[in-house]
Amino acid sequence: MTESDNPYLAVAQRTIDMEVEAIRALRERLNGDFCRACDLILNCQGRVIVTGMGKSGHIANKIAATLASTGTPAFFVHPGEASHGDLGMITSADVVLALSNSGNTSELVTILPLIKRMGAKLISMTGNPKSTMAELADCNLDSSVTTEACPLNLAPTSSTTAALVLGDALSIALLEARGFSAEDFAFSHPGGALGRRLLLKVSDIMHTGEQIPTVKSGATLKESLLEMTRKGLGMTFVLDDQDKICGIFTDGDLRRTLDKPVDLHNCSIDDVMTTKFKSAKAEMLAAEALSLMQSKAIGGLPVVDENLQVVGAFNMQDILRAGVI
Repeated sequence: MTESDNPYLAVAQRTIDMEVEAIRALRERLNGDFCRACDLILNCQGRVIVTGMGKSGHIANKIAATLASTGTPAFFVHPGEASHGDLGMITSADVVLALSNSGNTSELVTILPLIKRMGAKLISMTGNPKSTMAELADCNLDSSVTTEACPLNLAPTSSTTAALVLGDALSIALLEARGFSAEDFAFSHPGGALGRRLLLKVSDIMHTGEQIPTVKSGATLKESLLEMTRKGLGMTFVLDDQDKICGIFTDGDLRRTLDKPVDLHNCSIDDVMTTKFKSAKAEMLAAEALSLMQSKAIGGLPVVDENLQVVGAFNMQDILRAGVI
């Protein structure tokens, strides 16, 4: 049997094709109710409460998480628990997004009149626009599918995929309407790589105080090399009489100096330092500093203030340790 004749692959391909078709049909049914749902959520003074039972509950939980991470405060409430006390989590300032493929899930139908009574707005997402939930809702998002990918047409497959995609569409429409930025996203994900890239500043990773390698203008190359060794950053900064940085000497400069006919013991650092150098500001994003270092093939940078006085130093190892890359 060739791979193309494998029945597992045939079933998988058929399943994917059916779910893709369900999503494609979903696109054509977007209408004014979707726009009204966006307006309700954008004008919400409270939270978006997402609820659903069974497989719809799993999808509802994920939609709540996506909304919350893209600028729309939201959380999931289990409809069964809501009937036993958790309904107290919902206030009149909230918007409830309720998911049910049938639109007649008993656990939801039981609590929706109470939600309406307290004054909270209700958005339903159902596969039946004529259902009880759709009729009760302020607007209904039609997530219906022609058939499930399950050959028995029983297991929620195409229907849950359609609901998930519709939830994503709602989340991203709201994200763009709010002008939600990558930095906003990072504030919701401070522990992730994106958060580190977008939130970490040079001041968070730089060495300060006695850890900064510095020598005075006029120091010998030998003294400068000893300072580089003591501080271990692969560079030292040369300061003038006003403690302003006037030059930098790095491991790379040392290698280039060794190719020159100089007296390594008595040579002045002023004769071999680099006077045209790049620097960073403490408030600069670490990712921005990394981009500068990569573009100029620089292994480390001084951090200077507006008076060109050195307030910090960092190298590529500090960037790596911080997880910016």
